[in-house]
Amino acid sequence: MLTSLILGALVGAVLGLTGAGGGILAVPALVVGMGWPMQQASPVALIAVAGSAAIGAIEAFRRGLVRYRAALLMTITGVPVTALGAHLAHELPQRFLIECFAGVMLLVAFRLLNQAMGRKASGETTSPLCVGRMDPDTGRLSWNWSTGAALAGTGALTGLMTGLLGVGGGFVIVPMLRKLTDVSMHGIVATSLMVIALVGSGGIVSTIHAGVSPPVVLTLLFSITTAAGMIVGRFASHHLSARRVQIGFAGVLICVSLGMLAKAVFSG
Repeated sequence: MLTSLILGALVGAVLGLTGAGGGILAVPALVVGMGWPMQQASPVALIAVAGSAAIGAIEAFRRGLVRYRAALLMTITGVPVTALGAHLAHELPQRFLIECFAGVMLLVAFRLLNQAMGRKASGETTSPLCVGRMDPDTGRLSWNWSTGAALAGTGALTGLMTGLLGVGGGFVIVPMLRKLTDVSMHGIVATSLMVIALVGSGGIVSTIHAGVSPPVVLTLLFSITTAAGMIVGRFASHHLSARRVQIGFAGVLICVSLGMLAKAVFSG
């Protein structure tokens, strides 16, 4: 039980420091730290991450940072697809799921390192793939068919990954919104947290419906410590360099993913 408390606090702290991507550590923390199979770890991780994301989203909503229309569209397209992901997770072999998860972690890590090493002092530039632009007069997204299709596709991909791997989806939402919109980074993270909370809730229902029953007491404790760790992490993030946080987080992802690959190989 103490192990779950420590793991929850660490996952929450990373979630708070990185804004959204820390949720990807929840499943490996339970798989490696508690020795659980992926199918059992996924709903527990989703409950903890979705709850913590909801706290962050409420705070950001009060500050006017959440693009709630975009978040709702991504949720509408994402939640139905979580059922497909949860069904696949229930049917696929444990080793295959672990290898997929480790591969995703490595991709996220290398993307973070590439961003951190290539960060320019002059600031960010708009992506050539940008289809959703902010209206300078209203301060809101200018909606068109391209914007809607891009956000709907992002939501569907997020839902699939949420149901399949038990992750919040911030590692999908944040880079996609950076490429497809010119929303500020603070707005992207805030919107991502809202989508994680909503789509994650759908993922919880889907995984439980697929036949997985998370342990109530451990789930509650893990969720509480994750939320507490996230609050501490968000406070600490104001005092740390974003570049150093990215590099550090990437290093953690690489180490954990290699550990999961070793577990898959030696347990197989």
